[in-house]
Amino acid sequence: MTSTLEYMNKLGFTEQELASRRAYFQLADEDLARLAALRPFAERHNDAIVDAFYQELILKHSESRLFFTDQATLQRAITAQKRYFLELFSGAADLGYLENRLRVGTTHQRIGVAPKWYLGAYAHYLRLITERLLDEQGGSADTQAKVRSLQKIIFFDMAIAIETYIAAGLDALARHQAAIRELSTPVIQLYERVLLLPLIGTIDTARAVQVMESVLVRVVERQAKVIILDIAGVPVVDTRVANHLLQTTEAVRLLGASTVLTGISPQVAQTMVQLGVDLSKMHTRASLEEGLELALGLTGRCIRSKEG
Repeated sequence: MTSTLEYMNKLGFTEQELASRRAYFQLADEDLARLAALRPFAERHNDAIVDAFYQELILKHSESRLFFTDQATLQRAITAQKRYFLELFSGAADLGYLENRLRVGTTHQRIGVAPKWYLGAYAHYLRLITERLLDEQGGSADTQAKVRSLQKIIFFDMAIAIETYIAAGLDALARHQAAIRELSTPVIQLYERVLLLPLIGTIDTARAVQVMESVLVRVVERQAKVIILDIAGVPVVDTRVANHLLQTTEAVRLLGASTVLTGISPQVAQTMVQLGVDLSKMHTRASLEEGLELALGLTGRCIRSKEG
């Protein structure tokens, strides 16, 4: 799992980037000073605002309510939210503050909180805080300036959290794709030094690269002498697929192992002949059973019938 510090580096959050973001959101030192001065206000209203936030927004919607299946989970979320709320009034917007906000984004992505709830929460928070601030301090020019500073820090936070949410989502997607690719190229050890790779589905360039990588890694790891490539589940074998198979065979040969191609249907055999594919550097058999017998023979073994 990617750490918060790694996301800091991935998203380019440096002192220079921080200064650029603050300038873009017009989050000046004066704004941070106003927010720090509002800390006593935040501490007085922290419980009421966060409790109202959960009662009015989270618990009234069936989708968001699913994230809080028991009272203990809800209480942990409320405690964390109260801490988050007070940090808005820390008067800081340094790299440490950024890292903390990144952690918020990755946590919400990991537990599956959709962006619509994320953005809705920020909007709801801003309304609740602004209403209480205006009720307590009136609508003077000074109060309006405090409201604008509050808006700036919240939008500043939203941008950080959403960017991190997206980055964490892309990382999760990449991990899922890698897992799928691994499942699509399952190299199986049949016997000592004999491997099998059953290929199913279309073989495009990306998958061909994955096939070759998986095969070569397993050949080295298992010190294999023979690998069987069974293409019975490959619907179309054209020139491109044939070239991928030949490249894999050559790479395996350089590692001191042999390739046995099995699962060749009459139609595939005819296609390969018409395409002029040279399969002289690999062993071929029509069925996996025949390929297994050949593979065992190449490693000094054989299959014998059990005498009654």
